[in-house]
Amino acid sequence: MPDITLIQHPLVQHKLTLIRQQETHTQDFRRLLKEISMLLAYEVTRDLPLKYEMIQTPLMPMKAPVLAADKKMVIVSILRAGQGLLDGMLELIPTAKVGHIGLYREPTTLMAVEYYLKLPYDVEQRDMLVVDPMLATGNSAVAAVDRLKEANPASIKFVCLLAAPEGIQHFHQQHPDVPIYTAAIDEGLDEHGYIFPGLGDAGDRLYGTR
Repeated sequence: MPDITLIQHPLVQHKLTLIRQQETHTQDFRRLLKEISMLLAYEVTRDLPLKYEMIQTPLMPMKAPVLAADKKMVIVSILRAGQGLLDGMLELIPTAKVGHIGLYREPTTLMAVEYYLKLPYDVEQRDMLVVDPMLATGNSAVAAVDRLKEANPASIKFVCLLAAPEGIQHFHQQHPDVPIYTAAIDEGLDEHGYIFPGLGDAGDRLYGTR
């Protein structure tokens, strides 16, 4: 059974509906994607470990929970559309390290071709979030995780806005140990490998390109 978490919070679903609409302009698309990514981050980080430290409130000392210092995160953006999710997550987790992996989809085979990889020097044994708005064919996600596992992180989670059933199946065939977090599972892929009903090309809509 694929390890997938469908995030159905009402605010996520409402903002996702707005972002899907064709008439949503670039600046609104960008803002909404950032807002959704912050909400997704709440769900993805539910299992972060805590420790207790003594603090002083205005009234008295107390033991209070804080994030365990040895579990700092690495967020890896799949370029270029992943930047839309990265920005919002960094608002919520400003101490996270950041990595980038550049992939483009070869238009004939739809296979992912890597052109860039830059990771923090201490990524080994860190918890890693890999972010990309779309899990369509799954080829880019699989290629990214293939490479990122070479860095030996403690764990990997894949976070997206939309997923297609074909992409979920392909991804979990290759990486059954990596959970997926998504706001929606759409109907499928068209003949060009785009998710439908979807929201179009996330990168183009994020940056106003074609």
